[in-house]
Amino acid sequence: MRMPPVDIHQTIDTIKHALRRPYSKHSPAALGAILQELHPSAIAFILDELDLPHALRAFEALPDEEAAEVLDEVSPTTNRYLISNSPRDRILRLLNILPMDDAAELLSEYGEEESQPLLATLAKSDSKQVHKLLAYPERTAGRLMTTRFARLSAKDTVSQALDYLKTNARELETINVVYVLGAREQFVGSCSIADLLTARPDIKVQSLISEQTPSVSLDTNQKDVAQLISQYDLLAIPVLEKSGRMMGIVTVDDVIDVLVEEFNEDIARIVGTDAEEMDQRTPAQVARMRLPWLLLTMLIELVAGLVVSRFDRVLRQVILLASFMPVISAISGNVGLQAAAIVVRGLDTGHISLVKWGRAVRKELSAAFLLALACGVSLGTVGGIWSHHAPFGVVVGVSMCCSMLTAGLMGTIFPMLSKRLGFDPAATAGPFETSFQDVVGFSVFLGLATLLVHWLK
Repeated sequence: MRMPPVDIHQTIDTIKHALRRPYSKHSPAALGAILQELHPSAIAFILDELDLPHALRAFEALPDEEAAEVLDEVSPTTNRYLISNSPRDRILRLLNILPMDDAAELLSEYGEEESQPLLATLAKSDSKQVHKLLAYPERTAGRLMTTRFARLSAKDTVSQALDYLKTNARELETINVVYVLGAREQFVGSCSIADLLTARPDIKVQSLISEQTPSVSLDTNQKDVAQLISQYDLLAIPVLEKSGRMMGIVTVDDVIDVLVEEFNEDIARIVGTDAEEMDQRTPAQVARMRLPWLLLTMLIELVAGLVVSRFDRVLRQVILLASFMPVISAISGNVGLQAAAIVVRGLDTGHISLVKWGRAVRKELSAAFLLALACGVSLGTVGGIWSHHAPFGVVVGVSMCCSMLTAGLMGTIFPMLSKRLGFDPAATAGPFETSFQDVVGFSVFLGLATLLVHWLK
């Protein structure tokens, strides 16, 4: 398999330099020579890094087989530009090269008015298949599946099965697993290519099938499909109607795409929104969605400011206290954000359940307690040495422990509470957690300092 160069950014610079030349002097063959050693995913990365007119020129230099794979890998923005500005007959060739599930996924990025002309140019049978896939809801097994799977009758012999695979292998999505169907295409079971190759040619396929093959329905969420394939170490999973009729398969390569997509969305959620909203909403809409939570956070932080203002006398008497307040706030905030990220990820993957919320709270509080003990002792020791007063170190250490425990508790509870109320847990958990731990941390810190002020001077 062709691998991208070690320094792909150097390759991007080389391509940009070549594309700066006037088009009349530019040789597509020379540009193709630069790209031919790259994997399609690496080429897609490069096209996304180029400005759109240059990306189109690089795309034009690719042979059709490679261009089809690249078209399936580039970002939606680049994809739209390439399709809109490439000759229609070439786009038709590329869509016919792509597997139907990939073609459906590509066309799903467009509205009905934009996709209909492209669908009309496909072969009648292919267009019909893509129409069927697009009819299923997004993020479901029906939208993700392909109908090009190896199918056999239970009455077929191993010899007939192998002949069928030899004849149709290039048209099928995969031949690693063969699916056995009964009357009216009812799913019976599956067998592997290894089973067929090692069995006697005259025996029936039915004797080789595994009846315990997991399956999913057409409306199964793509995330659940990915979890099943991972759980059972499958190369593909059958998709069935409620009646048991087999409609297609979801392959492991499509599942990897799902996992990457979900991972990217999880990362986007951590900073306060999700990938779909980032892609489809305008900056003003995204800001409007996040602003209420930030304003509520500001209100809670004003409470923390009020707490600090009530202790201005002790701060004037022991100015060193102010030096430790940002340390306590920052470390506690990090603990809370870590807890929130773990809980958000657990809720998203199913490892944390709202039904068993107490287990997650106990686990995170235990971890926060150990962290608070270690950090409290460390910061308290530093405070005692710095101030030359042991009571000062006690105040700092106890305050750190209380603030970190509060942050861990809030970072665990708020994501689950937000999920229960129907809000985005990542958008709400971080701001609320940091705000509440500031209020509690400053209150404990300055309250203890007031009680022990005669010992701190």
